[in-house]
Amino acid sequence: MVRMVVTFDNQDGVCILRLQGRFATGQDTDYLREKTEELKKQGCTRIIADFTDVSYIDSTGIGFLIAIYTSISRDGHGKFALAGANRRVREVLTLTKLDTIFSTYETLANAVSAFKS
Repeated sequence: MVRMVVTFDNQDGVCILRLQGRFATGQDTDYLREKTEELKKQGCTRIIADFTDVSYIDSTGIGFLIAIYTSISRDGHGKFALAGANRRVREVLTLTKLDTIFSTYETLANAVSAFKS
């Protein structure tokens, strides 16, 4: 089983979260908490979560996304989007109604372009 991996970099004032693996219950919840804190410390308020290399997500991954979203949207100036999610991930977002809260884009390039406009 592939361990979840979270890395990030900054492109023109947008933090790109590069996610890899399965974001599933019982896997590395402490690791996700650390990554959320690391992201907060960097002061990122415009974030795109790149799901291109994520095969699966459940409540653990959903909790991670919600923690990031709520931390940057408290003051009303944060912007958060998802990009590159496969069919299984999109289904989970639809079932949880998060697709009505998070902006979603087919590709990372589309999301970056939307953040620039």
